[in-house]
Amino acid sequence: MLDTLSHPITTEKAVRLMESQNKLSFMVAKDASKSDVKKAVEEQFKVKVVKVTTLITPLGKKRHSSSWLQKIQPLM
Repeated sequence: MLDTLSHPITTEKAVRLMESQNKLSFMVAKDASKSDVKKAVEEQFKVKVVKVTTLITPLGKKRHSSSWLQKIQPLM
């Protein structure tokens, strides 16, 4: 489970989603399923995850590896 989450995303849009809609954004392993991500977030942060949405971002050459993707979780 610890390999599922990489790090939180702290862009302006992610912070706005966190403040207005109580949603968190994370970079996660690309091969992780939605249920894997849900379990990892619930165990690590002791919260109830309502829904997991995925967003695969287009990666440029200067970015990290393509083995990570963004997940957004609304919390209760």
